[in-house]
Amino acid sequence: MYQKLVRKEVMGILEKEVGSFLNKFLTPIEKIWQPSDYLPDPSSEDFKHDLEEIQTFAREMPYDLFVTLIGDCITEEALPSYESWLMGVDGVDQEQKEIGWANWVRAWTAEENRHGDLLSKYLYLCGRVNMREVEVTTQYLINDGFDLGTSMDPYRNFIYTSFQETATNISHRRVGTLAKQSGNGKLAKMCGVIAADEARHAKAYKHFVEKILEIDPSEMILAFEDMMRKKIVMPAHMMRQSGQKAGELWGHFSDAAQRCMVYTGQDYINILKDLLDEWKIEHVKGLNEKAEKAQEYLMKLPARLQKITDRISTPDLQFQFSWVKS
Repeated sequence: MYQKLVRKEVMGILEKEVGSFLNKFLTPIEKIWQPSDYLPDPSSEDFKHDLEEIQTFAREMPYDLFVTLIGDCITEEALPSYESWLMGVDGVDQEQKEIGWANWVRAWTAEENRHGDLLSKYLYLCGRVNMREVEVTTQYLINDGFDLGTSMDPYRNFIYTSFQETATNISHRRVGTLAKQSGNGKLAKMCGVIAADEARHAKAYKHFVEKILEIDPSEMILAFEDMMRKKIVMPAHMMRQSGQKAGELWGHFSDAAQRCMVYTGQDYINILKDLLDEWKIEHVKGLNEKAEKAQEYLMKLPARLQKITDRISTPDLQFQFSWVKS
């Protein structure tokens, strides 16, 4: 109970800066891109040509890369779960009239909402997707919820979002790079602008952790250790398709992403290393004895994970997703 009160107090201290966080890390609505900026205009004389181009590239896209793109879209479309989760974090007051954490969550959600909107419309136009099955998976994902291991603790939540937003940036950026290499410039631009948003969001959450490390270093280090012991799970880990149980599809999707090198076990380790370096975890001072042990654990963790990752092989056999038209 005491630590919960301390966390709320720390959130209150940082809340005074939310206005500056909004200006620094998010983009004004009138200036930011919208999905229609990157989608073909049905009223244009070029619409038929643009549509044919989208469908041609979709047909030629490697299977694993294509289902990774679809899975990324589904993950983005489950946004209602993420907003409700963040609104429930200790220290977030939805009824507060002054600018506070609830404003951050709503503004962040508003930016994220454009991602699934853009990708889902692109997939609908591409002609290779069974959109009903994609929609079923999306509805299941929102309905089933998730367990990120953070509870309502803001420290653990900011650790999670720092990691997850970075991972999402990597995934979208890699899909965009592979699309560009095949000549698919339209998809490359879409993934690129989404990845840029995710990079800004990751920067914001990493900044929040950095600020808390200055105020309450021991508890933040302990929260970091706890999240890494549990392992960071992706928000779509409960993914399923028609006829499956919750979470049954996630492993197949993860394997596909690894096979096409969009997001791998090595990326997980690299993100951890980057966070340790960016937050200067090795050099954090003023820790209690328990936090010092957690600090030591965190600094040794990348090497341990590397040994495990080096021994793991990704299954070669492709799974047949109901999302893709046969």
